[in-house]
Amino acid sequence: MSAESHGNVQTLKARLAEAEAGGGTRRIERQHAQGKLTARERLRLLLDPGSFVEMDALRLHRCQDFGMEAQRIPGDGVVTGVGKIDGRDVYVFAQDFTVFGGALSETYAEKVCKIMDLAMRTGAPVIGLNDSGGARIQEGVQSLAGYAEIFKRNVLASGVVPQVSLILGPCAGGAVYSPAITDFTIMTDDTSFMFVTGPDVIKAVTHEDVTKADLGGAEPHTTKSGVAHFSAVDEPLALDTARRLLSFLPQNNTEDPPTRPTADDPNRRDPVLSNIVPESPEKPYEMRQVIEAAVDDGDFFEVHRHFAENIIVGFARLNGRSVGIVGNNPMVLAGCLDINASVKAARFVRFCDCFNIPIVTLVDVPGFMPGTEQEHGGIIRHGAKLLYAYTEATVPKVTVITRKAYGGAYDVMASKHIRADLNYAFPTAEIAVMGPAGAVNIIFRDELAKAADPEQRRAELVAEYRSKFANPFKAAELGYIDEVIMPADLRPKLIRALDILRNKRMSNPPKKHGNIPL
Repeated sequence: MSAESHGNVQTLKARLAEAEAGGGTRRIERQHAQGKLTARERLRLLLDPGSFVEMDALRLHRCQDFGMEAQRIPGDGVVTGVGKIDGRDVYVFAQDFTVFGGALSETYAEKVCKIMDLAMRTGAPVIGLNDSGGARIQEGVQSLAGYAEIFKRNVLASGVVPQVSLILGPCAGGAVYSPAITDFTIMTDDTSFMFVTGPDVIKAVTHEDVTKADLGGAEPHTTKSGVAHFSAVDEPLALDTARRLLSFLPQNNTEDPPTRPTADDPNRRDPVLSNIVPESPEKPYEMRQVIEAAVDDGDFFEVHRHFAENIIVGFARLNGRSVGIVGNNPMVLAGCLDINASVKAARFVRFCDCFNIPIVTLVDVPGFMPGTEQEHGGIIRHGAKLLYAYTEATVPKVTVITRKAYGGAYDVMASKHIRADLNYAFPTAEIAVMGPAGAVNIIFRDELAKAADPEQRRAELVAEYRSKFANPFKAAELGYIDEVIMPADLRPKLIRALDILRNKRMSNPPKKHGNIPL
């Protein structure tokens, strides 16, 4: 080796060591003191051991203003590259708060855009580990342009490759819109924050006093805003959540979701299911018990667990195949559809449709939530999103009505009329315009007013209406229900239905795109 070559090797080693060190020992110690890992520590936990191939480790920013020319660290505050999760490629970027507070520069954005472009070309997911103070102010509009370039790629990649965001520190201002466009967002309980404007600005403008945690921590975003889908007590659990999430998803929109061998018998009947749905139509029950009794090994990976709890969404497997599950939850608001539940389920249904994941819908819905707050908040528009999402979806769709399916909510919850493929009902199902008591009060208003004993006559009419309409048989006679099934048979029925639909082919009318009622 020549002296020149030897010198280059030494220079390479020195620069790589500088990139590895990030902002240096003092800043790394400060990061650890805050309960946070470094960018590289996070990648080591997220990815299969030894699989990470780093790109642009030696990139430097080009800013010459405000003394920045003297502050140039290889990598420029973000670690980018490709690795593997469970043996499958994923593209990753990890913002490094130890370098300029993770602030985004033009060069930093170019690094992120490069791996996003590669992900699109090769058909692999993108995972972003966010921990940044925002735009690098010293670069002005160039940093803003960098954000917009990333946002553009988030939009173009949507529905092509899965995109997952982990918020592992601050994510503020315009930076929040990249995670908002991605498919799933994971936060940590005590160390992550998301907000468009921080507490200081809010106090100056609106005079409200609010902490970072109350404004944009994991708790408000997983329970109130719905911005985040998952929260974790610490970073290792957040990173493990991302790994588990990807195990249900295909690499891109041209692939089927992965299968995983299971020892759970596809013909297993579960007598427990016969006793979960109460005889009384007014008594609540836990829909998660129905889900867990049917899916492989009782393993249900719930999404948006603490937001809009009147509806349940998440991933599971049936005979090894990934499925998306949507179910009304009678334990909360009687399972009514309200604004948040409609939006939550609509987005989940559209995600499943993007990535060829069959949808199983478990229905127990008494209707849409009444009230001026819902009407003025736009329940008509938001409820229409769920109707739109189900109708638009071309993946296999299997629906099971476990109990109530009333009014317009019956139509919206993956009914036969909006292109569900196979529709089943338990014998406990009640399919009608409304509940028996409400129907009787309307239909027989005049008769009840004239009755000698209105309450006795009302009870007789309710019983008559219930026997005629509050059951699955009229819908089955009309072909709206394909089969009335015994609850214990739910698992084998679902698995057989998905087998029947394995080669389903359906497309929507040619168009640029529809106009979902956003």
